[in-house]
Amino acid sequence: MASEHRARTSKDSEANLAQPEEIQIQVGLVGDAQVGKTSLMVKYAQNGFDEEYTQTLGVNLLKRKVRIKSSNIVFSLMDLGGQKEFINMLPIASVNSSVIIFLFDLTRPESLESIKNWYMQAHGLNHDAVCILVGTKYDLFIDLPTEYQEQISRTSMKYAQAMDSPLIFSSSIASINIQKIFKIALAKVFDLTLIIPEITQIGDPLLIYKHLGSFAGRKRNNK
Repeated sequence: MASEHRARTSKDSEANLAQPEEIQIQVGLVGDAQVGKTSLMVKYAQNGFDEEYTQTLGVNLLKRKVRIKSSNIVFSLMDLGGQKEFINMLPIASVNSSVIIFLFDLTRPESLESIKNWYMQAHGLNHDAVCILVGTKYDLFIDLPTEYQEQISRTSMKYAQAMDSPLIFSSSIASINIQKIFKIALAKVFDLTLIIPEITQIGDPLLIYKHLGSFAGRKRNNK
């Protein structure tokens, strides 16, 4: 009887040891209305895309679990509505977030200009979060005049430098750089090295991250 009990206890202990560590990472998505926050969140979390625009009422939440070596990483994605009446909910998407993704529509320059205000308010609530600047709707952006593409690309590069934020151009409908956004987020939070090639040529879907945001990641890791 005692030997059976020891055997069960041993098996239970082995099972507990085999359980992977689960790490929760909250990610806030902020930016103007209709820039594609919900589409990006749904694309990453559920690998889907809804061509019909759905207005975010306050804050939406989706989760996705990914396995990294012996750990399960659970991304809790919080999408804040971009309308002015929801600004009082910004702390929900910012205060406890390890990562804040600032999104703008590559086809609407005013949404890039708004990033200044979003960053000032969100960063004021959480100085330690890793910031990532994401330009959405790249599939439409590439059809616009070359001069416009160059202007938006160079301006967004300046914003990224000022924010110490990786810069990523993406498209939810065309599945461009969606997965890489969250791989970069994870690398910055835990100060990991990525081998994803950067894309710096204007006109291409920019992916600039190696020398941006690293300090924030190290700061969190050293707490």
